[in-house]
Amino acid sequence: MSEPLVIVGNGMAAARLVDELARVALGRYAIAVIGDEPRLAYNRVLLSSVLAGETASQEIELRPASWWRDRGVTLKYGCVATAIDMGRRELKVENGKAVPFSKLVLCTGSSPLRLNVPGNGLAGVHTFRDSRDVDLLLALAKQKSRVVVVGGGLLGLEAAYGFARAGAPVTLVHLMDRLMERQLDAPAAELLKSLVERKGIEVLLNASTARIHGGARVEGVELADGRVIPADAVIFAAGIRPNAALAVEAGIAANRGIVVDDAMQTSMANVFAIGECAEHRGVCYGLVEPAYEQARVLARHLAGRESRYGGSTVATNLKVSGVSVFSAGDFIGGDGSESIVLSDLNRGAYKKLVISDGRLTGTVLIGEVGDALWYLELIRTRQPTQKIRTDMVFGRALATRAEAA
Repeated sequence: MSEPLVIVGNGMAAARLVDELARVALGRYAIAVIGDEPRLAYNRVLLSSVLAGETASQEIELRPASWWRDRGVTLKYGCVATAIDMGRRELKVENGKAVPFSKLVLCTGSSPLRLNVPGNGLAGVHTFRDSRDVDLLLALAKQKSRVVVVGGGLLGLEAAYGFARAGAPVTLVHLMDRLMERQLDAPAAELLKSLVERKGIEVLLNASTARIHGGARVEGVELADGRVIPADAVIFAAGIRPNAALAVEAGIAANRGIVVDDAMQTSMANVFAIGECAEHRGVCYGLVEPAYEQARVLARHLAGRESRYGGSTVATNLKVSGVSVFSAGDFIGGDGSESIVLSDLNRGAYKKLVISDGRLTGTVLIGEVGDALWYLELIRTRQPTQKIRTDMVFGRALATRAEAA
C-alpha cells in the first residue's frame, strides 16, 4: 500500500518535486497536492509576460491536469491549508475534510511585503506576486492608469515593464542607489537602467517612499525628499517574506523561513520544506533554481537514497524588462581577485568575469547571455582557467578553441 505523502503548495517547487518523485519513487507514495491558488501550477517567472500581453495566462501552466493524474496525484487547488495536526498526522483545510499524511512537505512559498507607510491600505494599492495580482493589474493597464511601482528588484522591474508595454505611464521608485543591487554590480545596473528607460519607464533611485496620498483611493506618492508623484495606482514590489506561519503554529522551528537540515527535513520528523519558504543554513534563497535542487535532493531522500543538500551557487538568469540579465557567484570580487570587463554600451552589452586563485568565481552579463550556463559551470566546478583566461570573456567557442590549440 502506498504511503500517504501530502504537499502543501502548488507552485514550481511542488511541481518539480512530483516530477522528481515520479523518476525515483513512482508508486511508493499516494501523493496529494494542496494549493490555495484556484488554478494549476504555473511558471511564476512568466507572470510579467502575461502582464505585458506577450503570453496568455493559460500558456504559463507547467503541466496539464492529465500529467498530474497520470502520476497518481490527487490535486486540490483553490484549497487553503489552515493547520497541521502533528498528533493526528493530519492537514486541516478550509471548508473540507482533514487530509491524513505519513510524510508532509511544505512548499508554501512567500508573500509580498507592503511598505509600512501612511496610505498603504488605500484602494489602488496592489502587490505583484501571483496570477490573481496579474488579473487586477491587467485591468489597470487597460485603463492606462498612472502607475508608481515601488521596488527596483526583479519583480518591480517586471511590473513596470508590463505596464509600459500596455501603454500606461510608469514611474519606478527604488530606495537603493542602483537597480537589482543583489544581482548586479554598479556598471551593469547603470546599463540596465538606461535600457529600461528607453522602454518608457521613469526610474528614480535613492528614492524613499514616505506616504501614499489619497482620499477614497490613491492620488499620489510622496517621497522622503518631499517630491509627490501623481498616481492612480501603486504597486508594491519591494521584497518577499517566506510563508512560515503554518509551520510555526504547528510548533515547527522557523527563523526567517522554515528551518531545514541537509535532507530538507524540518525540526519535526517526516515533515519537510523546500523552495522559498525554506531556510537552509541560515539562507532563504527565494529563487527557482535552488528550489529545484532542493526538490531533487528531497525526492531521492524520500526514495530511501542517500542525498544531501549543501546549498546553492546563486544564479540569476532572466529577461528583465525585456533585457537579458545573468549573474552568478561572487560578482563583486574582493581582495586578491581580478576582474575582466567587456563593455559595449551602444549595443547594450556588458560582461564582467571575476577570477580568484586562477578560477572563475563570479560573473555578470547584460544583453549577451548565450554563454551564461558555461560560465556557471566553470564557477560551480572550480575548473582552473589559466589556459583560457585571455579568451574566456569572448565566449565559450573562442576560449575552448584556444584551450585545444
